[in-house]
Amino acid sequence: MHILLKLLEGNASPKIKEKALFVLSQSGSDKSREIVANFARGKSNPDLQLKSLEYLALFGGKESRQVLADVYASATETKIKKAILGFFMIGGERDRLLEAAKGEKDADLRGEAIGQLGVLGARAELFEMYQAESEVKVKKKILHALFVNGAADKISDLAQNEKDAGLRRAAIEKLGLMGSEKTAATLLKMYGNENDKKIRKKVIEALRLQGNAQATVEIARKETDPALKQKAAEELSIMNSKEGTESVEEILNK
Repeated sequence: MHILLKLLEGNASPKIKEKALFVLSQSGSDKSREIVANFARGKSNPDLQLKSLEYLALFGGKESRQVLADVYASATETKIKKAILGFFMIGGERDRLLEAAKGEKDADLRGEAIGQLGVLGARAELFEMYQAESEVKVKKKILHALFVNGAADKISDLAQNEKDAGLRRAAIEKLGLMGSEKTAATLLKMYGNENDKKIRKKVIEALRLQGNAQATVEIARKETDPALKQKAAEELSIMNSKEGTESVEEILNK
């Protein structure tokens, strides 16, 4: 360890120092962690600092996570803060990610924290954030994070109850991308209860995204609005399914 410390404190190249930090990170001793933590706090070489933070995250443990949090709080470089948010995700640090998602002033970093919460599966926290959020751009990021998490129930709720039409359409599109087994029944129910033509068109598009020809044919046969019937026929032709192809001519002639 003495030789490694001498290399780190001397005039060795950043590449050599990085290798020395890596070796220290493999030892798992408290002294090694302390040395890596000191470099993680240093700002003289951002690339070396970034590597030190990565190795510190590999150490794990309460002490390492606290150093990461301290560096995040004092850092000024977006690259450093974004990397630490990724390390928070790896360490399962929901509370710290949630704090950044709610309180970070930098929009990109806030979005990064929201995305990492999605990877962690923080459905309840994200949904609660969505309800309290007023900025549409941020709501879209939360919606995408819920999609990444596979939260079909939460997105279904938003698709049906969100007051902003643009966000509703975005939620409907996400439902289409989630597969028919989870969302087809919700989409069909929405279509039947909906009066807004733009929303209805979005539901038809969502059914096409999941390749659900059967549900689209069902909608088209019941629909009395010529424009919506035409839309259903167009989406069926794109799906290139046997059931859809056989039904297009019948639908258009009615």
